[in-house]
Amino acid sequence: MKLWEKGAFLSNGKLVESVQGANAADCAKNTIAYRILQKHNTSADASKLKIKFDKITSHDITYVGIIQTARASGLKKFPIPYVLTNCHNSLCAVGGTINEDDHMFGLTCAQKYGGIYVPPHQAVIHQFAREMLSRCGDMILGSDSHTRYGALGTMAIGEGGGELAKQLLGKTYDVNMPGVIAVYLAEVFNNGYVKNKVMEFVGPGIKNLSADFRIGVDVMTTETTCLSSIWATDEKIREFYAIHGREGDYSELTPAENAWYDGAIEIDLSEIRPMIALPFHPSCAYTIDEVNANLLDLLDETEKRAKVSFGDKVQFSLKSKVIDGKLYVDQGVIAGCAGGGFENICAAADILKGKDTGNGKFLLNVYPASMPVYMELMKNGAFASLVDAGAIIKTAFCGPCFGAGDTPANGALSIRHSTRNFPNREGSKIQNGQLSSVALMDARSIAATAANKGFLTAATEFDTEFSGKKYFFDKTIYEKRVYDSKGVAHPEVEIQFGPNIKDWPEMSALTNDLLLKVVSEIHDPVTTTDELIPSGETSSFRSNPLGLAEFTLSRKDPAYVGKAKAVRDRTAEVTEEVNKTAQILESAKPEFAGRVQKAGLGSTIFAVKPGDGSAREQAASCQKVLGGWANIANEYATKRYRSNLINWGMLPFLYKDGDKNLPFANGDYVFIPDVKKMVEEKLASVKAYAVKADGTVTEFELSTGELTDDERKIILAGCLINFYRN
Repeated sequence: MKLWEKGAFLSNGKLVESVQGANAADCAKNTIAYRILQKHNTSADASKLKIKFDKITSHDITYVGIIQTARASGLKKFPIPYVLTNCHNSLCAVGGTINEDDHMFGLTCAQKYGGIYVPPHQAVIHQFAREMLSRCGDMILGSDSHTRYGALGTMAIGEGGGELAKQLLGKTYDVNMPGVIAVYLAEVFNNGYVKNKVMEFVGPGIKNLSADFRIGVDVMTTETTCLSSIWATDEKIREFYAIHGREGDYSELTPAENAWYDGAIEIDLSEIRPMIALPFHPSCAYTIDEVNANLLDLLDETEKRAKVSFGDKVQFSLKSKVIDGKLYVDQGVIAGCAGGGFENICAAADILKGKDTGNGKFLLNVYPASMPVYMELMKNGAFASLVDAGAIIKTAFCGPCFGAGDTPANGALSIRHSTRNFPNREGSKIQNGQLSSVALMDARSIAATAANKGFLTAATEFDTEFSGKKYFFDKTIYEKRVYDSKGVAHPEVEIQFGPNIKDWPEMSALTNDLLLKVVSEIHDPVTTTDELIPSGETSSFRSNPLGLAEFTLSRKDPAYVGKAKAVRDRTAEVTEEVNKTAQILESAKPEFAGRVQKAGLGSTIFAVKPGDGSAREQAASCQKVLGGWANIANEYATKRYRSNLINWGMLPFLYKDGDKNLPFANGDYVFIPDVKKMVEEKLASVKAYAVKADGTVTEFELSTGELTDDERKIILAGCLINFYRN
């Protein structure tokens, strides 16, 4: 792999440092990404984008909150196609009638406002979008971080629910024109480098990859923290659209000659080998051959990384899974938007044909990504090979990816072709002393491991003759079950509310001054959204803001909720602390006399780099309903998490001096005078004062980074709902 950190031109199909007479600024307009973004930009400024999307999509963890936000802000009709899928909570039994109550809410909203409703088990969100929504040159916004359809020529972005609510209200998605990074695939296949940029896949190697293979790569670009992705399209993508009866939605997308990229990653596909991402992050990647050759050393490194996050709360051991020098895994899963495609499952069936997974601990579960894929796998015999080998076939469901299905036993290791392997993402509860783990692998190597009865095995160790089965898409499956309003609203339809569906609580506007109590302090290098608000069974409360908030940080800092609620409710103990804080601060800084008691009171957390992973807005909204007014961080892992904070009226503060000598600690108070003035007048920073119980007062500086005018107004109003309602 070669990194072009200073940028590159794509000239005559090759990456080069310079082209005679070519200007980088002008040639940046020759990228595919630039053309698509500017086509959807409604502002007069090519550098300050105001995007209107062609379509939007959500699943049943997020659409209730999004529609409730839009309703509270004045929604009358969905202005663009809005697809509501039900792939995240279709198998969760926790919560009684909650799941179907939310699904009926979704169906009646699709009828009332003119949307599209995909019933449970029909398709995972992204497979339906690929099959039915994608179009070359279009843009789609989804409330799931893995909203990526670039392989099909559609630029897609995953964001928090607030951004989708804005689209439903006819507003725009505001973002600076991102840098564009070429991913150049040579003939036969990093972290931070692509953050908040667009990855544009080009190069001669693309032609050697099937549409399904490209889709599998594309969906994982989310894990790089890039903003979006786009691929050059060709005959294989035209064929994909033709198979799905939508050939008219295909058009060829290629960068114009001498396109300039802000950077480039050059990959030789001939060097790629079967890989595994060890717990607990997709970036912990090695070749399977490397793991098998250095097994104990790499497992020891993994255990040490885990100790940074877990401390002594639980004992985590992978070395105990080594049997006769081989790594034994307990479970295999091929599922969802990453692994559940037709080609992956056919290949797994080819590897397992005539073999068996054994009758020991190891279990293999397979989830096709949609019912049309399921139907074809039944017809072509792939299911027969899998079932004969001992695999279990299940319906389209995202559960294994977010902790609501196939949770392994305590201490077990699962290998999965899914998207993430964050701590507890598989469903274990560290607060209960449970910990299982996931390693990410390709479906083919999972099948090879299954054929080897659970011992880690690369697909290349089997001399498999792949059948190359052809896919036939049956659109009537959706025509019979999916509700499609065709854009026609029926305002007379009454929305069906289950007893768990609650309105958002009232939220107050930003005050002139803020007094924040630090109620959690996290020093992990990265804090994921799954740690901020766990997925899995907790998502049963997704449509009840206050109910869901009870789980905030429950697997990372169980004391957080009680501390935050005490501040929100201004308990007697907190009132006493505030009085003491005022006395200390006013003694040290007489100019603040009387202001501390009048300041808005709320809570904040500190985290080094929060917000990696899911787009779930609940990571921010749960803090807000518990009285949170801000986060303080050294940096934010993703734009989407920072946007979620802003849309819920929370200040995304930055503290630039690292986390080793913070001026505040968990339990301290931070007074921020004139914070409203900072936001209103676009000041670069604000002075803050950390107040400790021992009487120490420390002045320090906080900033928010760049904010758009609308973002400032949202923060001042207290949340997006207040801003648009008023």
